[in-house]
Amino acid sequence: MANPTQNPTIGQLAADLAAGRTTSRQLTEEALARIEDPKGEGKRAFVKVWKAQALAAAEASDVQRKAGLVLSPLAGIPVSIKNLCDVAGETTLAGSTALDDAKPAKADAPVVARLRAAGAVIVGSTNMSEFAFSGVGFNPHYGTPGNPADRKRVPGGSSSGAAVSVADRMAVAALGTDTGGSVRIPAAVCGLTGFKPTARRVPIDGVVPLSTSLDSIGPLANSVEDCAIVDAVFAGEPISVPAAAPLSGLRFAIPKHFVMDELDPVVVVAFERACKALSAKGVKIEQIDLVELNELPDTNAKGGFAASEAYAWHKDLIARRHNDYDQLVAPRILRGKDMSAADYIELLGKRADLQRRVSAITANYDAVIMPTCAIVAPTLDEVSTSDGFTKKNMLLLRNTTVGNFLDRCGISLPCHAAGELPVGFMLMGEAMADKRVLAMARSVAPVVSAH
Repeated sequence: MANPTQNPTIGQLAADLAAGRTTSRQLTEEALARIEDPKGEGKRAFVKVWKAQALAAAEASDVQRKAGLVLSPLAGIPVSIKNLCDVAGETTLAGSTALDDAKPAKADAPVVARLRAAGAVIVGSTNMSEFAFSGVGFNPHYGTPGNPADRKRVPGGSSSGAAVSVADRMAVAALGTDTGGSVRIPAAVCGLTGFKPTARRVPIDGVVPLSTSLDSIGPLANSVEDCAIVDAVFAGEPISVPAAAPLSGLRFAIPKHFVMDELDPVVVVAFERACKALSAKGVKIEQIDLVELNELPDTNAKGGFAASEAYAWHKDLIARRHNDYDQLVAPRILRGKDMSAADYIELLGKRADLQRRVSAITANYDAVIMPTCAIVAPTLDEVSTSDGFTKKNMLLLRNTTVGNFLDRCGISLPCHAAGELPVGFMLMGEAMADKRVLAMARSVAPVVSAH
């Protein structure tokens, strides 16, 4: 059983590299050995492994470092990218087999180019829910990587391989995408930190879209500080880790409605313990009426942005290759076929209206808090039937989708104790409050972590 909380962070490894205690070549060889270990999850966690390129990049990084050139704190550090990012010369598969006849990408996606420019060593492309359309992390084509806390459980999705790559030390940080929780869900159920930025801060060009209105790109990593470093790289901003915000006097709101229903008992225990610990440090936590959230299921009843925008992208491909799609994903995309332009325009209006009404209430607090997922990671058996899959998928996605629909930023922090299944504690900020959320998360993380 992997214990991600003891994994080395970017900061620790950057210090080791600077002091000559390790080399990028050594770190990369160790990461690749874990990917190749037949007893490990590497063959399910990665769709592609770029061994020769990674070792060449690591050697180049070591040569640069000897000459006094260190491109960023990520220089020489092994990272993974999700299988929906364009990489020059490679066919982008998006966790599917339906794109296997697509032309190779002409150029790296901007987020991938930015990782390379920061000196990161990209070890491979990670497995995912097909076309990023589920929170479970199950994949019928490339296998489902086992959860590091219990290999009989799913890793969460859609950035499933991303989470397992970091938890199992096959990468130090991972690029994930988050349309309805696909960074925060696997981070939560695998015991990692996952950050969803305000969508507009990070370019999504060169990344297979699920829903262009909701898609965002964020890091999965071993600490808040690591997420801040990688997020700055993705956003093309100067790398800086915001100073930890003082806890005393912070005001957090827990919505009474929607996000606190049907919680797993394990989640309740971990979340309540985390709230008590924060209160003891002077954080004011209030339960608030946010009945507005109860409107979300009706608002998205016809399939929402994900179905309509996914169908617009997939309509020709799914007509040609329907039999090659994951049979649990195809019907969700096809729901978009029945949405009219009027339905879509109405949805845009409802989203803007809900954002305004919710912000009028939540802007009075430093953050909104809730369990990242209502449940712990389901077992593979529990999601083996269509009904079981649908129910668990809804419960995994429910809380995180709030942040995407409201165009917020958010972070999931581990809040389980040793021996418990991983549970995530989520801080949700207002749109563009990313740095503030990271600053608060730096202080909150050690308090809620019950290790």
